[in-house]
Amino acid sequence: MLMENQLKTEKSNMTTITEFVLLGFSDIPNSQWILFGIFLVIYLTILMCNSIIILITRIEPVLQTPMYFFLNNFSFLEICYVTATVPRMLMDLLTQKGNISLVACAAQMFFVLTFGGSECLFLTAMAYDRFVAICNPLHYPLVMNHKICVQLAIASWVSGVPAIIGQTCQIFSLPFCGSNTINHFFCDIPPILKLACGDTFLNEIAVYLAAVVFIMVTFILIIVSYGKIIANILKISASGRAKAFSTCSSHLMVVVLFYGTATINYLQLKPHQSARIGKVISLFYTVLTPTLNPIIYTLRNKDIMMALRKLLSKLLR
Repeated sequence: MLMENQLKTEKSNMTTITEFVLLGFSDIPNSQWILFGIFLVIYLTILMCNSIIILITRIEPVLQTPMYFFLNNFSFLEICYVTATVPRMLMDLLTQKGNISLVACAAQMFFVLTFGGSECLFLTAMAYDRFVAICNPLHYPLVMNHKICVQLAIASWVSGVPAIIGQTCQIFSLPFCGSNTINHFFCDIPPILKLACGDTFLNEIAVYLAAVVFIMVTFILIIVSYGKIIANILKISASGRAKAFSTCSSHLMVVVLFYGTATINYLQLKPHQSARIGKVISLFYTVLTPTLNPIIYTLRNKDIMMALRKLLSKLLR
């Protein structure tokens, strides 16, 4: 009887949370407008640069190759990825309110994880494309034909969706009680789990296993591909070596930036990191990396730069 009364008392003390409050960057209140301006410029830059890449890779005949087909998809993915977080963050900075319903929070988490997982898969597909092009050039048109490229692209877009739906549903089926403030600028897994009542050990294990599959497995495949690519590049002539290194180094830079920060956030040994460090790390893979990606791919790619000059000359006539 005593235990039953105790359970009733605990249940009455637990308030059902219907919405969360994203604290964002409220710890630096005097810089809200400055941050709004910076992130707005960054977001518009990402939209513009990736849209230009999509346009160029579609209309320029020279760029109708598997490599640029994947780059086209990757650029569109980057637009989707930042749109899942930055507009919401801009609105919160503008209104100074971070209220978000459970459904909207779950939807944001789903899209961020989906696009993040797709990014891992696309980077792997792009590494495979470079591996076939450099290590098996005679069979490249046959191996990387249009049908195969479309299949790889579709797989990269949708393969992770069932697992991410399960992951999101599992997290948001947890009971939330007490504080409803998320010390983050978007609904990410680590800060959400901190608000859940009871033991979240199984959820953390599920998140860790999913991160291993999406981050570590794909990263290992990319490293293996580039290990073979580098070994093959060293065998070819100096002129061909320079062009191959230039193409591959751009992709490797993107891989290091994205995987480095994502690994720290989702595969760290201490899951309960400080909120400030978590936000900084998240900014790297959700905002900074998508900002640098189009710059890396355009400035270090002669074909795209030539296509861009040609497009500008046509527009300025």
